[in-house]
Formats: sequence, C-alpha cells, structure tokens
Amino acid sequence: MIQFLDLKKINARFEETFQKKFKHFLDSGRYILGDEVETFEADFASYCGTKYCVGTSNGLDALTLIFKAYIELGVLKANDEVLVPANTYIASILSVIHSGLTPIFVEPDEQTFNISVEEIKRHINNKTKAILVVHLYGQLATMEAINDVAKEHNLLVIEDAAQAHGAINNNGKKAGNLGHAAAFSFYPSKNLGALGDAGAITTQDKQLAEMIVQLRNYGSLEKYSNNYKGFNNRLDEIQAAMLSIKLPFLDEDNARRREIANRYLNEITNKSIQLPYYDESENHVFHVFVVRVTERDNFATFLKKNSIGYLIHYPKPPHRQVALQEYSHLQLPITETIHEQVISIPISPVMTDEEVTQIINLLNAY
Repeated sequence: MIQFLDLKKINARFEETFQKKFKHFLDSGRYILGDEVETFEADFASYCGTKYCVGTSNGLDALTLIFKAYIELGVLKANDEVLVPANTYIASILSVIHSGLTPIFVEPDEQTFNISVEEIKRHINNKTKAILVVHLYGQLATMEAINDVAKEHNLLVIEDAAQAHGAINNNGKKAGNLGHAAAFSFYPSKNLGALGDAGAITTQDKQLAEMIVQLRNYGSLEKYSNNYKGFNNRLDEIQAAMLSIKLPFLDEDNARRREIANRYLNEITNKSIQLPYYDESENHVFHVFVVRVTERDNFATFLKKNSIGYLIHYPKPPHRQVALQEYSHLQLPITETIHEQVISIPISPVMTDEEVTQIINLLNAY
C-alpha cells in the first residue's frame, strides 16, 4: 500500500530533535507565548521576506484575524464585499463570514484553477473592498495582475497561503509577501506542518501586525488590560518549537515535491487523465498533485483496488455545502465541474523513486 501521505515517515526524520526540543520546552516552564513563538515568528518572517509574522492557533483564525484587524483599524467595515475564489476550501469563505464581511464568489481560471483575473474585474463594484487570493494546491495565483487591479480600485489583497509555503514568484518573492497580508496554516499535512493545529500571519504593515498581536490574545498587550474585544488565537509554544525545527528543511522538501511532480507530468501519458498545469517555475510547491478524470468514482475504485492512496480536494464546492445554503442559488459551472472531477494522488518528500514509478505505471494502465 502506498499511502496518500505518510505523516509518521515525514516526521520520523526529526524525531530525535523533537525529543530534545520537547525536553527543553518542559524544562523552560513557559508554555504560552514564550521564546519558541518569538523565535519562529522571527524566522518565518525572514523566510517569507516580511517584516512581521504573528503566530496563530490555525489557518482559519489567521485569515479571520486579518479581516478583524482591518475592521478595528477602520480600513474595512461590516458588510464590505470581499472577492473570494469559488473554487477553494470552505475555510477561505468562513473567514470572511465570521468577520462580518460579505463574500462574493469568483470563478477560477480553467487552466490553473486559481481565481480568474478577468472574473475579478467583472465582479468589482463600489462595495468591493478586498480580494482574498488562494494559492490553491500550492501554486501561486497571478499576483502581479491581481495587484495591478487592486491598486487601480484601491482594494486590499489578502493571501490565503495555507497550501503555498515557500512558493516563489518570478521576481524572487515568496508566498506571504505578495499582498497586504497573508495567512498560513501549519496543519500537519501541509508542506510545513506542525504536530497539531497552528497558523501564522505575515505582513509588511506594522500597524496591522500590532493590532493582530493584541486581537489574538484577548485584545491585550498587558495581562488584564484589554483594549479590544479579542480572541484566544495564539500559536502554541510547543507547535512553534516543532515548526522551527522543520523550517530549514522546507525548501529541500519542496524541491523533492517538484521533482516527483515533474516525473508525473512527463511520464503519465494516459489521455484519460488530465494533468495539472505547471510552468516549471518555483511558483508551485505541489502541496497536492491534483488530476482530473471524467469518471472519478471509477478511477478512485481503481486506485483503491491497486493499493494506492488518494484524497479528493474537494468533493463539494463551498456554495454547495449545507453550512452555506444561502449561496446555493449561485451558478458556478467551472467550479462545479472541477469539484466533480478532481482527485489527488500521492506526493510527498519521503516517497521513494520506486513508489513514484509504481504509481506512474499504474495510472498509465488505467
């Protein structure tokens, strides 16, 4: 059996260092917002090329805190419209709703599956105040064009970089440094994964970062002195410690993912399987490798029968979820077709060449 993602094998590489770090953590006696969080925030800001990083409890909270902070700063107000990709995980949409803002669903580009610049232009009106861009599956959206549109209309650009740790654009800038602010998730399956829930926000905006630092900690800078109606959305000290251990290996892991992806793209020749778009740059870190098949159920059965793990990212679009029934009237044919046909095959930095070959041969025999 080739697992879809072998987290135990991924983390086994760091086990000895984890154990030492955990003992240091226990001995420190400081378990909330201590040195480990400060160290990781500084290291991750430096990695992304931003002045500021604020650790958070998870990726959804990171996104929500960005919007909440902009509201507290008076940059956004209740019911302002935020353009969001229709083709994304529901968390992207929930962050907008939980912040008291209005999500406007925008269809993707059919080639990349990321939000379409032309569709963004079509949806802008005088209520539009921000664009939430998702770097889906680890591939950067067309940020230069999106930023040009945003600048023309005086809009905020927020990156949902939950799947794109380490992705680099053609100008050498990384995900997390391509808009006004960015949210990351360090869910265990991410390219940079914690051992539990964790997230972070990166930005060049000092005022925004200072506001988020307070909002994540009950609206407080000083204990028992609360300036805002805040939240408990802090990055856990032990998760920060584990992330600091893994961060120096992120680029190497991403390179291995691209190496496997290139093999898939060059060696899977079955015309029944539509391979993802990739321009062979570092703008894609292949958090997942997503193919399209018309008969997805048959393909999934075939993979299962041949002991190949898979997942579907995602089987149902946000506007078709029970939780978002108020948007069920929307007609989003490109998004809906994508969600009916996509399926993700194994890709990870600890896969062997033999496993990759086995998958390629199997898919060519489908």
